[in-house]
Amino acid sequence: MTTASAATTPAPHTAEETVEGLPPGFGTGLMGRIAFTIAIVFALFQLWTAAYGTLPSQVVRAMHVGFLLLLGFGLVGNLVAKSTTGRVFFWTLAVLGFSTGLYNWVFYADLLKRSTFLTPLDLAVGTMAVALVFEAARRLMGLPLAIISGIFLAYCFFGQYMPGPFVHRGYDFAQIVEHFGFGTEGIYGTPIYVSSAYIFIFVVFAAFLERAGMIRLFNDFALGLVGGWRGGPAQVCTLSSALMGTISGSGVANVVASGQFTIPLMKRFGFKSAFAGGVEATSSMGGQIMPPIMGAVAFIMAETLDVPYSTIVIAALVPAMLYFATCFWVVHLESGKAGLRGMDKAELPNPWHAVRDHWPLVLPLAALVYLLFAGYTPIFAGTMGLALVVVLILGTPLAAAIGPRAFRYVFWIALGLAAAAFIRFGVNLLIAVIALLVVACVFVKGGRETLAIVRDSLAEGARNALPVGIACAIVGIVIGTLTLTGIASTFIGAIIAIGESNLFLSLVLTMLTCLVLGMGIPTIPNYIITSSLAGPALLELGVPLLVSHMFVFYFGIMADLTPPVALACFAAAPMAKTSGLKISIQATKLAAAGFIVPFMAVYTPSLMLQDGGAIAAQFGYPVEVGYIILKTVLAIGLLGVAVVGYLFGPANRFERVAAFAGSLMLMLALPLTDELGFALAAVLVGQHWWRMRTPPMAPAA
Repeated sequence: MTTASAATTPAPHTAEETVEGLPPGFGTGLMGRIAFTIAIVFALFQLWTAAYGTLPSQVVRAMHVGFLLLLGFGLVGNLVAKSTTGRVFFWTLAVLGFSTGLYNWVFYADLLKRSTFLTPLDLAVGTMAVALVFEAARRLMGLPLAIISGIFLAYCFFGQYMPGPFVHRGYDFAQIVEHFGFGTEGIYGTPIYVSSAYIFIFVVFAAFLERAGMIRLFNDFALGLVGGWRGGPAQVCTLSSALMGTISGSGVANVVASGQFTIPLMKRFGFKSAFAGGVEATSSMGGQIMPPIMGAVAFIMAETLDVPYSTIVIAALVPAMLYFATCFWVVHLESGKAGLRGMDKAELPNPWHAVRDHWPLVLPLAALVYLLFAGYTPIFAGTMGLALVVVLILGTPLAAAIGPRAFRYVFWIALGLAAAAFIRFGVNLLIAVIALLVVACVFVKGGRETLAIVRDSLAEGARNALPVGIACAIVGIVIGTLTLTGIASTFIGAIIAIGESNLFLSLVLTMLTCLVLGMGIPTIPNYIITSSLAGPALLELGVPLLVSHMFVFYFGIMADLTPPVALACFAAAPMAKTSGLKISIQATKLAAAGFIVPFMAVYTPSLMLQDGGAIAAQFGYPVEVGYIILKTVLAIGLLGVAVVGYLFGPANRFERVAAFAGSLMLMLALPLTDELGFALAAVLVGQHWWRMRTPPMAPAA
């Protein structure tokens, strides 16, 4: 690594250190060690169920929620409570929460037999589970999500007294408790199934890769590749966040993880604080749409739509590239406007040397992508990808103990073949390889430190899964209300009524719903709630179901960037040393593609590599995809000029208005708008180029 790299890259910092509502760590003393141990047991339990799947799904869901409550309340007691009484209180809640999971496991068969005839003890346990999920959500996620879910739950109790289309037939207490506290419709519904089956594995996978040094690789690669471009530090931020998004879909966590490195670097090279924070927030939130992992929403979407995960990844591929291309473009324009150059290339690391030195870290990610696209389930792909990371980490001290380089190569090849043999011989072989590596690490230099890395990664992965898991549990209340009462049909009918005369107005209404909900709740519950309401309605209006869900997904992400709340921007504020509101204004400008692409995809689904339209029928599908991408790129480029006010030089007011008009023409899917947009773009670029190359006339003497 070069001097510049060492100087600009901080010590590895992982996103798991920050969890919504909780300070870093597990606590001190005995209770801290207990919480740390619980996190490891939680991780091992989830990995065991993923690898072998011997427990009923209902039991896995209940135990997942039980562990979330045990670890969540335990950490609140260790890290937040100020008194001994408070710590005892929260640990009591933790034990009670875990007992609800054990109750579902021990009495699983009995609960099936007692369906619709629950005993008083069953009702007490179900009530306690729902109440504890609400309290955990309030503590870890804040009041808004708990309040929104509480309103839906209250509607179940009192909806029979509501007026007009909102009235329902009424449900007694036992029916409501059984619906939400047991079965697969409430807190143990589809979202928590996805959390327990998919999301947890990939969160732990990201934690292991970060501990293994993947963040360092991403930063060095980005520094070397784009650090010399105009606005180099901001381009580095964009690329490193895009790369980080391939292993971690948590936008706010990515801001915290990489922002402490990129934001000061951007400010040091002349970028304004608000713009530096906006670049970090925008590029980090884009990690949620960056394949292959894409964040938790993608797994929930695949399960909801009953499509392979690879289908979601393919649909997101082009929009993700356009999103980050927009970030690069706007940074390029802003840098030109401010007269900022790139970093000194002589002081930057060689990106390919970084890959050469750390290439083994890429292998588990490559294996994950292969398995996902080869048709394996996300559970299998994630579990095997994680196991390969563990093999890689455990094999490192053993390889270092081998003398000649040729022997080390032989060792890695043999280890790789042994690990890859799981595809034919099953998971037991891979576990046996890991067990042998663990035993060997005990006896070699650096081996015990490596075992500590594995141990810590398991614990941190479980800790990282807390906010996602709790959000999935409580949002089950919303989904359960929709299935119990049928209120979703009222909302769907309203959207269909509007869309019959104006589809665009229905899309705007859906977008505003996402943005308003996003002011108070994270992307996951935002997506689940809005897609449950708007997805079927947009399908009735002719929008492909996958495109409608992606539409909701994208604007759920945008809600973390747009004022007034903008969680990602406020997470960047302390590092940028400016207000989150100023950062969110810059982030909204940078994320122009996030607002353009969803609307264009509704009218031209081939932008998401879905079914083609008239152009595909006449000229072939590849021609349509290429044309739509070209049109979208040009629309984004013109919008960047309009927003920033710079192209080859400063753009005047007329040129900015023309750029916006051209962008709008290209976005619309109406007769002749494409032709007008292309013509306007050509005239604008030509006129602006000519104006910039023509020196101003000297005033007459």
